Amino acid sequence: MNQLLENKTILIAGAGGLLGTRLVPAALAQGATIIAADINLEAMKERLESLGVDTNSKNLHFVSLDITNEQSVKALFEKYDALDGAVNSTYPRNQTYGKHFFDVGLDSFNENLSLHLGSAFLFTQQSAAFFKQKQLPFSLVNISSIYGVVAPKFEIYDNTPMTMPVEYAAIKSAIQHLNKYTVAYVNDSRFRINCVSPGGIFDHQPDAFLAAYKDKTHGAGMLDVEEVVGSVLFLLSEQSRYVTGQNIIVDDGFSL
Repeated sequence: MNQLLENKTILIAGAGGLLGTRLVPAALAQGATIIAADINLEAMKERLESLGVDTNSKNLHFVSLDITNEQSVKALFEKYDALDGAVNSTYPRNQTYGKHFFDVGLDSFNENLSLHLGSAFLFTQQSAAFFKQKQLPFSLVNISSIYGVVAPKFEIYDNTPMTMPVEYAAIKSAIQHLNKYTVAYVNDSRFRINCVSPGGIFDHQPDAFLAAYKDKTHGAGMLDVEEVVGSVLFLLSEQSRYVTGQNIIVDDGFSL
């Protein structure tokens, strides 16, 4: 059986992050050549090596990217003659991100929208521009969230210092419509954009939160980040050739 991404070149933005570091080895295992992009090259390589990735593989290339910088993003796409797809798994945010609703200042809110949604727009726009120039099939996967689909279940944050940031909900819902806008604008079946919306991903959250969250699922609770990878690979592959403008929710029933 052929590998899902055989002979494909895939750009992964945020390849040093929680999801990106898992996507890199999974896509390599499916036959892809990977361009791993992140703002900190050394930290990205160290994280990948700690997960057993051969950073000297001939199919793995590293490049510096500041996804919030227009020139950095444009220069990245200008480096390549052929790309089959890209994943934006970046998560830029400011120092005051994560405050409770009434504590969020307008400047901070606007800054986070600019950083995260603005960079999502920029990367999506330049993916479309790359396709228009090269006229070769291209699949972009953006990462949204269940909280881009449904309202937060605030009770699961009781007895913890955590909350669901208002910026996050605004950004992740907007990314889904940005996808639809862009594929409708380009209007070419060879250019696709889709979303994956994970439920909660385990990252050593407080026990009270983990227990409350699990009660809202069908039993799995917080997901391991590996559980999200398969949907991304599917959307990058020929198995989803005419899937476009869609959102795959991976949450074990949390949003039902």
